[in-house]
Amino acid sequence: MDNKISAPTLAAPAAKTADLHDGGAWRASLALALVSLLGFGLAYSLAGTFIAGSAFPQQATGSLLEQGGRVIGSALVAQPFADARYFQPRPSAAKYDPMAAAGSNQARSNPELVQRIEAARAEVAARDGVDPASVPSELLTQSGSGLDPHLSPQAAALQVHRVAAARGLPEARVAELLAEHVQPRQYGLLGAPRVNVLTLNLALDRLQ
Repeated sequence: MDNKISAPTLAAPAAKTADLHDGGAWRASLALALVSLLGFGLAYSLAGTFIAGSAFPQQATGSLLEQGGRVIGSALVAQPFADARYFQPRPSAAKYDPMAAAGSNQARSNPELVQRIEAARAEVAARDGVDPASVPSELLTQSGSGLDPHLSPQAAALQVHRVAAARGLPEARVAELLAEHVQPRQYGLLGAPRVNVLTLNLALDRLQ
């Protein structure tokens, strides 16, 4: 009697098992892809957008500021002011372009940095009529983003005389307006007192 089992009889169940395993792997992969795309890619983003828009509506839309019914800037992004009637922000290596936000990336040992700082020192001193030695470093150096919208109260106070003279306002009134726009440390602990240059300049325009 021949008790041998033919090879095809053993191979068939193994092939079916492999097919089942392959099908399960495909289903798991597709399920993971759908969960990732729909859950994390869509649902999570929509939920985050909804929560941010509900809790922080102004910040979620860019903290845009309007004047005369038109958007003139964002409280989060610095912009230049050519007129002497306005407070000036920090210098910008990105030329105040949000699409090119960056610092100068120059090391302190770079002679070009030293030359640029000294040129800026002379320019600010002449513009605001102050001693070059009294010009604060933030009016000479560029922030890491190149778009820092804030100044310290001291750097803003340096410009009060020029702004008041250009607008024909009492210096004390401009200093008072500046003091009203000093933002304290966040939660009383984080950061330092600061002034948003754009909102301060808008307040000056409303004043007149």
